[in-house]
Amino acid sequence: MSVPDQDGAMLAGRLRRGEQAAAREFVDRYYERVYLFMRAVGHDRQISEDLTQETFLRAWHHIGQLRDEKALNGWLFRIAGNVSRLHRRRFKDRGTVTIEGIEPVAAVGGDGPFKVGKQEQLDRLQQAVARLPWKLRQAVVLHYMEQLTITEAAEAAGIREGTLKSRLNRGLEALRKEVADE
Repeated sequence: MSVPDQDGAMLAGRLRRGEQAAAREFVDRYYERVYLFMRAVGHDRQISEDLTQETFLRAWHHIGQLRDEKALNGWLFRIAGNVSRLHRRRFKDRGTVTIEGIEPVAAVGGDGPFKVGKQEQLDRLQQAVARLPWKLRQAVVLHYMEQLTITEAAEAAGIREGTLKSRLNRGLEALRKEVADE
């Protein structure tokens, strides 16, 4: 078992015992990633903050349902995906959301025109991801933006690994086509 897996398993055990310090550590460790996931799947800033908090509340209340303590990461993103999906269902007739102003996880390096060009490419890619259908967007965000393994991303999405790979393939093909058309 790798060190991050051990840390996650130990943290999950402490959460199950109801340790307040573990809850703080859990939020400190994952808050930004869950928030960026919410932004990447298309929610605005305020909604992303609300949904991120809702995700942690649900995780805290349902920590007893975590079967494999090594799978804390995938379990949390599955909750986040469910919270996002439920929000979309409740408010689907109230307009669309965009991912403008998303903060990239890794800063774009370079100087001057090179940096501007990279930022423009990143902006176009983020807009293209936002236009993907939900299932394809979720797969792309979980695997490529949140850097979950295929297994973790499939678990987080509540689907089989083969289904996730298929969605990734279709999502990447749609992104290639859209970016090439621009």
